[in-house]
Amino acid sequence: MEKIYTDSKVELTPFISKHYDSILNIASFGLYKKFIHSAIADMTIQADNHILDFGCGTGRNSCIMHQYLSDKGFITGIDLSPVMLNQFKDNCAPHNNTEAIQQRIDIDFDLEKRYDIVFTSFVIHGFPHNIREQIIKNAYRHLKQGGQFMILDFAEFSLKEMPFFYRIPFKIIECKYAFDFIERDWKAILTDYGFGNFEEKLYFKNYARLLKATKI
Repeated sequence: MEKIYTDSKVELTPFISKHYDSILNIASFGLYKKFIHSAIADMTIQADNHILDFGCGTGRNSCIMHQYLSDKGFITGIDLSPVMLNQFKDNCAPHNNTEAIQQRIDIDFDLEKRYDIVFTSFVIHGFPHNIREQIIKNAYRHLKQGGQFMILDFAEFSLKEMPFFYRIPFKIIECKYAFDFIERDWKAILTDYGFGNFEEKLYFKNYARLLKATKI
């Protein structure tokens, strides 16, 4: 599949998509597993929540979120990659209250269902900013009034002030869109699109963040 955004690193090759969870575990020296469990615990998911997972990938995060749900809860995962979605379906197969849909999050769309939570994990930073704005609009549309857009991604910081032993691998691994993402005021941006009542939890020396924004 040809890349839509040539400078992005969130669009993965079929090979990386197929082995994504294993690659992530190895690259993070096993830290990602503990981190994602902790971050999802901090989401304070309610048992009857309906959750929309933007860029759901292999379903790893959705399966963890599912642990907090009762039979009244539901998770919809959406992703562009058929390779990722096939893994989602396999990983979440034991759970009847999940579904996977092939859908781009960077264009205008409407699933004609409203959710308690729209969640995205290390996806939105990999788009040009005008495309991020479309993603925010899509999240707002799909939330119930009072629902929360939860963005697990890089926090706000200055790349120039980042210690070199973090800065060098960050610059190697990440794309130019990420460099732009980290220096924007995301609470101000989300406020412009109708969100408020922000909550945040910081991780990894304050370089990663779970930002909760309520549709008001």
